[in-house]
Amino acid sequence: MRIVVTGGAGFIGSHLCETLLTQGNEVVCIDNFLTGRRPHTEELSKRHGDLFSLIDRNVSEHILVEGPVDAIYHMASPASPIDYLKYPIPTLKVGALGTHNALGLALAKNAKFLLASTSEVYGDPEVHPQPESYWGNVNPIGPRGVYDEGKRFAEAMAMAYHRFHGLDIHIVRIFNTYGPRMRLMDGRAIPAFLCQALRGEPLTIFGDGTQTRSFGYISDLIDGLIRLMNSDFHEPVNLGNPTEMTILELAECIREITGTSAPIEFHSLPTDDPKIRKPDISRARQILNWEPKVPLDEGLRYTIEDFRQRLDRGEESTA
Repeated sequence: MRIVVTGGAGFIGSHLCETLLTQGNEVVCIDNFLTGRRPHTEELSKRHGDLFSLIDRNVSEHILVEGPVDAIYHMASPASPIDYLKYPIPTLKVGALGTHNALGLALAKNAKFLLASTSEVYGDPEVHPQPESYWGNVNPIGPRGVYDEGKRFAEAMAMAYHRFHGLDIHIVRIFNTYGPRMRLMDGRAIPAFLCQALRGEPLTIFGDGTQTRSFGYISDLIDGLIRLMNSDFHEPVNLGNPTEMTILELAECIREITGTSAPIEFHSLPTDDPKIRKPDISRARQILNWEPKVPLDEGLRYTIEDFRQRLDRGEESTA
């Protein structure tokens, strides 16, 4: 197959590109490197030669891909709070204009389409765990609204293309995912804690640490994305690890695995930060025969080794 991956230079996107290439597909990556990293695409090009190609472009502008396209994974978007707070308007644009352009390309090429949505569409949830039927509790004008509402709009547009044009679309709501290639300065809990622990710095927790998250390893997510694209199901599907833990428990786990004696420091909680987050993956189990396989301690060890090597190479300043 010839497959387009928007945002293919990002953390999840680059892992997706690599898996698709390993399966023998031709992959066209579209990325403007706002938050993606060029070394990811350079490595893919080196390993896979002519099967991999790069279009350096903002998908919020017109997308042109020559030749046939069988499938499009629309992964492009800032995804970390530090990114969408820094780039609020580009985040809204890629959720709206970028999704519109990617859907237009899928329609023109008669290609299957997968939208990478997010658990953030549930906002600060009042239902726990969160099933796909829950409509969410989102503050549309809060600082996080640029990401939350951008993704909610993207879901609405994908479904409109499916209902009006008959486009073969799929929507995944991705919960917290971690693994090698995350940016060191990503700002989310696992990369922040890992960098701090490996440097011997205090681990910083926002709030009192009782807020919960569920952490899924990257290989499990990629497996789910490909299963969903190859399915005949068109409504949203949660992909994440239903094992819930507090942020304080995560920090203690990372302290133990890294062997650091650095203390934990507490800081004020950001606006609209969700207090609980746990996916109901009943739909993924039923429709995709999918559930996560990599336990947290195993995934963290893989990720720690990657982070340690990159810190040793002096990548501390990597954005």
